Amino acid sequence: MSTTNHASAIINQLLEQVGTHLQVDRCFLYVRDPAVGKGRIAFCWRKNDVVPNPIHDWQLDTSDLPEEDPLFRAALACRPSVFVEDVETASPDVLNRDFEHQTFGHRALIHAHITENGQLWGILQPCTFGRPRYWTPQERAWIEAMLPRFLPLIREYISSVEIPEKQTEPQA
Repeated sequence: MSTTNHASAIINQLLEQVGTHLQVDRCFLYVRDPAVGKGRIAFCWRKNDVVPNPIHDWQLDTSDLPEEDPLFRAALACRPSVFVEDVETASPDVLNRDFEHQTFGHRALIHAHITENGQLWGILQPCTFGRPRYWTPQERAWIEAMLPRFLPLIREYISSVEIPEKQTEPQA
């Protein structure tokens, strides 16, 4: 089994485990190579096919995205994971409601940051649609305990895939 297939298989199993344990509608993993400032939603578990699949190609994630998305800005800064019980009532300093509606469509989510030595490697995002969701202290602790399991798999995946060259920002 190739390195990519090995890491992918285990990541998919972990996403299913998270999704079923938390009884959410969807759980995806955003993987990121901090060396090039690019990432992508590469893996997604969905309770059923009605739930949207947000998988996308590699994107430069250090220019417009942090400005538009406070959750991503918090992740890049390696701040603690964010547990959003209701997108509709969350403070604007926590999330950009319009961005969440247009990009993801979920109602409640966990924005779990996978970091090491001040660098963001991934974001685990379990979520529900159509209803708020209270995240219990036990669920919060469980998610935080799961995050270290993803880091070596993300590193393995990143080292085995081709990431398009970093686009350079125009110099002023």
